[in-house]
Amino acid sequence: MKEVKQIGADVLRKTAKPVPRGLFGTSELTSIISDMTETLDNEPDGVALAAPQIGLSWRLFIVRYDRIAAPKNTELINNPEIGVYINPKILKTSRKREDMEEGCLSVRNIYGQTIRYKRTTVEAQHENGTYFSRGGGGILAQIFQHEINHLDGILFVDHATHIYKIDTTDKRTTYGTTHTS
Repeated sequence: MKEVKQIGADVLRKTAKPVPRGLFGTSELTSIISDMTETLDNEPDGVALAAPQIGLSWRLFIVRYDRIAAPKNTELINNPEIGVYINPKILKTSRKREDMEEGCLSVRNIYGQTIRYKRTTVEAQHENGTYFSRGGGGILAQIFQHEINHLDGILFVDHATHIYKIDTTDKRTTYGTTHTS
């Protein structure tokens, strides 16, 4: 399991490099994805994780689909489906946007409001290098945008409003406010 890098770590502010063609289908890429999965599994409040969050400046993120919505099937709880997105890019977005609450494993206990597109379609590569596209709405669209922001060195607090911190007793306390530009 890797440590989740926290705000202030240089790797979180760099534009991640594309995963090179020669890495597809290798045990090295499988190991990176395994490390990311294990790390995310140990963060029960996390739904996705980008490679820079474990210190790797690669354009790669994973999603735990079972944490997005309550699974109706107990097999998903015991064998969660992990979505792997390598070299992702946003293909299209809806015109409509919505104000959503957001947090981040790399900005622990800080939450705020962000404006995200209601629907987003991304194109990415599988572990073997083949391309696929996937669209999503609601929280999945938010995840796509949040994680691709990570790959571009952007944290949600850079554009969030009504930022607040949750203290150790789970009481909300004001942290500050930023404004979108």
